[in-house]
Amino acid sequence: MEDTEPRSTEPKAADGEDGPPGPPAPDDESGTGGAGGNRDAEGEAEASRRKRRRTRIRRTAIAVLLILLVPLLTAETALRINYMGDPADGTYTRNRDAIWLGHAWVDGRKDDADLAAFARRVKATGIRDLYVHTGPMEHDGTLPKSLYPRARWLVDAVHREMPGVRVQAFLGDVLATESPDGMRLEKAATRVAVVDSARQVLDVGYDGVHLDLEPLHSGDRHYLSLLDDVRAVTRARDAQLSVAAHQIDPLPGFHSFWGTVAGHPKWWSQAFFGQVARRVDQIAVMSYDTMQPLESLYGGYVAQQTALALEATPPTTHLLMGLPFYHENRFGHWNHAETVAAAVRGVRLGLSRTDADRERFGVAAYIDFAATEEDWASYRDGWVR
Repeated sequence: MEDTEPRSTEPKAADGEDGPPGPPAPDDESGTGGAGGNRDAEGEAEASRRKRRRTRIRRTAIAVLLILLVPLLTAETALRINYMGDPADGTYTRNRDAIWLGHAWVDGRKDDADLAAFARRVKATGIRDLYVHTGPMEHDGTLPKSLYPRARWLVDAVHREMPGVRVQAFLGDVLATESPDGMRLEKAATRVAVVDSARQVLDVGYDGVHLDLEPLHSGDRHYLSLLDDVRAVTRARDAQLSVAAHQIDPLPGFHSFWGTVAGHPKWWSQAFFGQVARRVDQIAVMSYDTMQPLESLYGGYVAQQTALALEATPPTTHLLMGLPFYHENRFGHWNHAETVAAAVRGVRLGLSRTDADRERFGVAAYIDFAATEEDWASYRDGWVR
């Protein structure tokens, strides 16, 4: 039979040789390993890019952390060093100390027995001024007389039982500097009303006016104007004008930095502190709520604040540094760190290094109703002697 299968006209490949070449591979599959190999290569490249990006992010985060931590650690180390050493001899009370008293002394909750006990408490101390909470004022600057029905009793009783001790009306309010609610010092009518409130309490018999308006931002010209107006009234009555003052920038311009970061400047510039100090008879630094986590750092901070305040306060103005006679635990105030003992030692160190012989100088305790026996003992043992 004949072979009916058609014969191929293609030449046969020799043994071991490839057949005729096929069509060329598409461009995207012409790399090593074909299409699958190319995808693997691209995946490796992307993974490498992601790894480099993560590395850059980590390095940036570490750099930012170091930028923030190095100055902080440097500052904290400086505060710790500032707490070292021994205070100079003679850096004790000048018998010009003060204490903030709660509202119970003028609203009827306190009586003669309470005053007698308090008089015994402070008899052997340097306390000569009482800042008695008589407000708060209304946001428009007025002061309701119904808030202090027992003020006349208190003033008369203190003058009788505690000769030489002055009673000042502690008038405060929240300012509308960081929230929509509060007193607005930029309003002339409000400032006039505050001046009238000062006259009002002096008419009752108070020996002075103590203003505590917070949060008060550094450089507030309306506040300076208010102080000028109130002092004209107090001088005419031979009375005292005192203020509670914010802390001073621990670093130049720190209030501006903190205001940008936290929305609460907190500190005053040293220059503004001096402007305030020159307008009053007494300026009491609220040297607590410092955010310091350790007693040694807090004490070093108080020493620094004392030095800064002494530099800015004229010798004719009575400077007082605050003592924390209260106990809280929160970010701004750690009870284990902000102790009276550390504050007193810090005050003495700052005084020793800056103006050890300053006469118009003292400490001011905040506040009577929260004070413990340990607070009083630390004040007496460390400052009164």
